[in-house]
Amino acid sequence: MSDTVRDVKALREHRSGPFKAGDLVQLTDTKGRHHTFPLQPGKQFHTHKGSFEHDALIGKPEGSVVRSTGGMDYVALRPLLSDYVLSMPRGAAVVYPKDAAQIVAMADLYPGARVLEAGVGSGALTCSLLRAVGDSGAVHSYERREDFARIAERNVRNFFGADHPAWTLTVGDLVSSLRPDEMDRVVLDMLAPWECVDSVAKVLVPGGVLICYVATTTQLSRTVETIREHGRFAEPTAWESMVRTWHVEGLAVRPDHRMVGHTGFLVTARRTADGVDLPPRRRRPAKAADADDAWSPSPADDDRDAQAAAREARLARRGDLP
Repeated sequence: MSDTVRDVKALREHRSGPFKAGDLVQLTDTKGRHHTFPLQPGKQFHTHKGSFEHDALIGKPEGSVVRSTGGMDYVALRPLLSDYVLSMPRGAAVVYPKDAAQIVAMADLYPGARVLEAGVGSGALTCSLLRAVGDSGAVHSYERREDFARIAERNVRNFFGADHPAWTLTVGDLVSSLRPDEMDRVVLDMLAPWECVDSVAKVLVPGGVLICYVATTTQLSRTVETIREHGRFAEPTAWESMVRTWHVEGLAVRPDHRMVGHTGFLVTARRTADGVDLPPRRRRPAKAADADDAWSPSPADDDRDAQAAAREARLARRGDLP
């Protein structure tokens, strides 16, 4: 049996079947609180509600109920990826499940895709990317900080139960370390993605998707304008998502008081063919679009004098001018 086939089998067994030693288990008590830990023979789980042996769960099917010495019942399940991301050790802030799901969907990730990821952080988004491309795909991740890279390595390995055969992690700057391999998708989660647009455009195949995750409106604006001015991408799209859960108890149905609001903005753009002259945008820019800024030049068709003359003409026709 080859090493790749053996790794794939180990990954599959880690996520299904009865609980085994080394599996991650998520306990949920009667108040909805979660406890996540790896099962180890001979070990005990302790809370203020008593304890129980790990061996009481090893060999049991998912969805089993175990009772502590203090009389608390726990439902035992393997944590979903969304659960794991919110509870795993962090070096950098994680990409929330709602944003990771949007990235997977809007980047149109598919089994076998070749993905470039820059800004690994704690490895949360990396897990979603690896899930989407599968064992036949490839995720090439770049992370500047070695301490973040080591945390991400542990988190990814702990979730999948082994080293994922589709993942390659490079510690270093993306622009200086980028290999010339062709990529189907590029995901940038960094402070200044506009600095890498030209570099990733050289490896992204025509029709491929570039998707950037940024936190602030100034980052959003600069990223969009850089992609727009680059010349090798179709018109970028920007958006954010918000998630609100609901309280449902019989006829008492209402939105919960808390929600996952703004976490970040997403920008997507499609790579165009080399040597193509894109048609000019027809949309009229907003009045603030020509603000004095070194990285955002004024549109060529913005004639302030003509706009002022047209405004005066409109006012004169209405009789508003003195």
